[in-house]
Amino acid sequence: MDKVLPLPRLSPHVADKLWWLPRGILLGLLAFAIFGPLTNLLLWTVAEKWYFPHTLPLEYGFGSWQRVFSPRGNAVDSLTNSVVIAALTVCVALALAIPAGYALARLRLPLRGLILLAFLIPQAFPNLPVYVNVARAFYELGLNGTVPGVVLVHVTHGLVYAVWIATAAFSAVDAELEQAARSMGAGPFRAFFDITLPLAMPGLMASAIFVFLESLDEFTASYFVGAPDVNLLPLLLYTAGAGGNYQVASITALLLLIPSIGFMLVVERFLKADVLARVGH
Repeated sequence: MDKVLPLPRLSPHVADKLWWLPRGILLGLLAFAIFGPLTNLLLWTVAEKWYFPHTLPLEYGFGSWQRVFSPRGNAVDSLTNSVVIAALTVCVALALAIPAGYALARLRLPLRGLILLAFLIPQAFPNLPVYVNVARAFYELGLNGTVPGVVLVHVTHGLVYAVWIATAAFSAVDAELEQAARSMGAGPFRAFFDITLPLAMPGLMASAIFVFLESLDEFTASYFVGAPDVNLLPLLLYTAGAGGNYQVASITALLLLIPSIGFMLVVERFLKADVLARVGH
């Protein structure tokens, strides 16, 4: 009988090198999926002439930036409205979330889990049919096409982040610290404002950032409730993209992307492991 020759074995050194090959391919595909669209976005912001089949723009320049930020470009007005509405949304959402989050964290409320799930209702249903009916109701109330109407609908959409993270932030604060302040003669409000609120402030700041970004990027509610009287950046992005003006659309998308990346880096510093562990509990 013929002898079966054993298969050659790779040396440990060669095997270690080949082990990094699938990792390198996977990381390369992941980097392409993330940075490929971003690179294309940046190229469109400075492309003056770019058409198929050319891989790169034929001409570069900042003419599109001048058109976007010209008085007729509506970018400055849309950016101002977006920031103001997002800031107002944060103020209203935190004004509701701080007492709600403290009550959910400290009090033994019946059906506490159902109360937390109730804040997910705006996220659970498709946005389009919901906001069509909201726009109809707001039109009858005189809120359609107004800043208060847009702020109100943004608050209902972002309140889940505010309440859930606020509840987790207050739950992460040791209740014995507040009780110690009460035993030293401090009243309930002073113990809350001097002890509990400062310790929960990092989580509350993180919830404020989430609500701000949610309001800044919200399109469906802004379109049905605010358009055409309230100009916002997502509406400008949609109009430019639907009209085939990819330069203006890319510049507008970049204006929305920069604060999102910056605030996400801040959130990473604010949200600690003890707070994240209590989200939803």
